[in-house]
Amino acid sequence: LVASESREEIRLADAGVSDENHFKQVLHTYKGNKGAEKALIAAEYTGVQINVPDFEMGVSNKTPEFLKMNPIGKVPVLETPEGPIFESNAIARYVSRLNGENSLNGSSLIEYAQIEQWIDFSSLEIFGSIFMWFGARIGYKPYSVPGEEAAISALKRALDALNTHLTSKTFLVGHSITLADIITVCNLSLGYTTVMTKSFTSAFPHVERYFWTVINQPNFKKVVGDVKQTEAVPPVASKKPAQPAKAKEEPKKKAAPAAEAPKPVEEEEAPKPKAKNPLDLLPPSPMVLDEWKRLYSNTKSNFREVAIKGFWDMYDPEGYSLWFCDYKYNDENMVSFVTLNKVGGFLQRMDLARKYAFGKMLICGAEGPFKVKGLWLFRGPEIPKFIMDEVYDMELYEWTKVDISDEAQKERVSQMIEDAEPFEGEALLDAKCFK
Repeated sequence: LVASESREEIRLADAGVSDENHFKQVLHTYKGNKGAEKALIAAEYTGVQINVPDFEMGVSNKTPEFLKMNPIGKVPVLETPEGPIFESNAIARYVSRLNGENSLNGSSLIEYAQIEQWIDFSSLEIFGSIFMWFGARIGYKPYSVPGEEAAISALKRALDALNTHLTSKTFLVGHSITLADIITVCNLSLGYTTVMTKSFTSAFPHVERYFWTVINQPNFKKVVGDVKQTEAVPPVASKKPAQPAKAKEEPKKKAAPAAEAPKPVEEEEAPKPKAKNPLDLLPPSPMVLDEWKRLYSNTKSNFREVAIKGFWDMYDPEGYSLWFCDYKYNDENMVSFVTLNKVGGFLQRMDLARKYAFGKMLICGAEGPFKVKGLWLFRGPEIPKFIMDEVYDMELYEWTKVDISDEAQKERVSQMIEDAEPFEGEALLDAKCFK
């Protein structure tokens, strides 16, 4: 990695690093480790020579020598003359400074702080969410649909913030590659090559442009080669245990070659009756939800006189309850399509409640931050527990039960069902119905 020995010697002397120590940087890792690539790319930019010996995960990291460097046996580990360093970001920071200060760490205190900011952001918000999504898919972590949805939602939120920052920037800090770009792009690379398909990343065009620009820089390509985006999210790893082979039984001796007795058919365990939803056990209600949904869908004119009046004629406050919801983090809703996708995802995850609910979601405002407000009709006097348990988006909203004895609240319900515009003084970006 050293372009010129004499030039390197001058750099080392200026930095106060001995030539003997400089060439004793040994990186212990397996090939293709995204964490190790951070340090190797930084070395390309700074002219640091790093030796990467043969390494077998599960063997090399179990030796007493390795465990002395990192007691928990994780990689990468950088072995230096002064002592070992583990944790990939710490290793990359060390390598970036080994030849003294350079452009990888910024040209001022504020740039240094901003570089550190994006390193932390990409590691915690981006890589953390990618790993939760990918790790559960391949069986490294327990898989659950709510867990995956939470990871994807958090990742979209982080990528949206990064996309906004990159709207008018080529690199994260300043006008050239810094350590922030090296670490962020290595973190993104795991997602691009495993779970983040083109249909997913196309929602973040500035992130896409940034990633492919940086990952194709010569110093990156020397380490990572040609990176290809995944075409599909990997299927969930099967958790079914392998069935043990049945021991062969010795054939029973028969008195005569009579017709062979039919083999006993293994009885399958009778399927257990599906547990009834508690809402199905409630006393019958005079309000039939499907009738209201048909009225809502089929009313094309005089909506207030037909549909709204019909709703209040049908509404049964004993068998149903009405709820307002308001998104808690509206200040984050700066991009219209991201906000719409957020609401659309929520409605998809509410599909398990379709038999027991009707909802309207309004996205208000002519420009960001957009306000997300909703109205929901649920079977029963409270929000059903299975919805609160299964739909993680529920906790992202403040929920307020409608008091229909309050005429102002009742009128607000009518306006939300009707998609009245302006709503509470603001234009409607969109209105979505769950029915």
